[in-house]
Amino acid sequence: MRSNNSTDINNQVKPKILPLPNGPYYLINDMQPKVVDNVKNFKGEPLSTTVGIALCRCGASKNKPFCDGTHGVIRFSSRNMTLNENDISKISTKDKRRDYPGKEITIHDNRKICSHAAECVNNLPSVFKLGSRPWINADGSKMQDIINTVRKCPSGALSYSIDGVEYRDPEEQRNPTVTVLKNGPYHITGGVELISENIEFAEGASKEHYTFCRCGASENKPFCDGRHKNINFKDE
Repeated sequence: MRSNNSTDINNQVKPKILPLPNGPYYLINDMQPKVVDNVKNFKGEPLSTTVGIALCRCGASKNKPFCDGTHGVIRFSSRNMTLNENDISKISTKDKRRDYPGKEITIHDNRKICSHAAECVNNLPSVFKLGSRPWINADGSKMQDIINTVRKCPSGALSYSIDGVEYRDPEEQRNPTVTVLKNGPYHITGGVELISENIEFAEGASKEHYTFCRCGASENKPFCDGRHKNINFKDE
């Protein structure tokens, strides 16, 4: 039986997030326009608009996680470098999901959207072994341990299948939330809707949970690719 909380989640209008070109992420919690105080048109009529929150994505705001306009000063570019087919040197990890079958469970992985939180490597090194080929051994531990570890993946790079049925998202629906990870990306859960004509999810990626870059260095913008660790991004 579902709880009343689950019913409320199903019925509520989910927030939306819009990555602005060369600017912040605009988080809109309510799409219903509201009257803006102290603003009117030349006829004296009140003006209405949707109200959102601007979240820093250039990594340089002095008011993190909120945008303070610094992206304009530093000329931040939201360009996705992995899409630059004319410059091979700029293409890093390809958008390709790989399958790692075991006797009881198959693990799916797309390296392009991995945020390198290391939840898999730290929690289950017998299955996830960096530096090995293949780096995932689906028979390296008990099936339930693998399931529990895959479910901790914040970016949605990992999922699993049992008897041909894929499990990509949590069984229990979560409240739409943007979590500011310490010295890391935005962890978006609960199906916050991404609205953009030019941004697509990677192959096999979850739309229920994903990670957005906030250090400004990702080559796979707006998604995190773990480069916050390479540049030693800090948010005090």
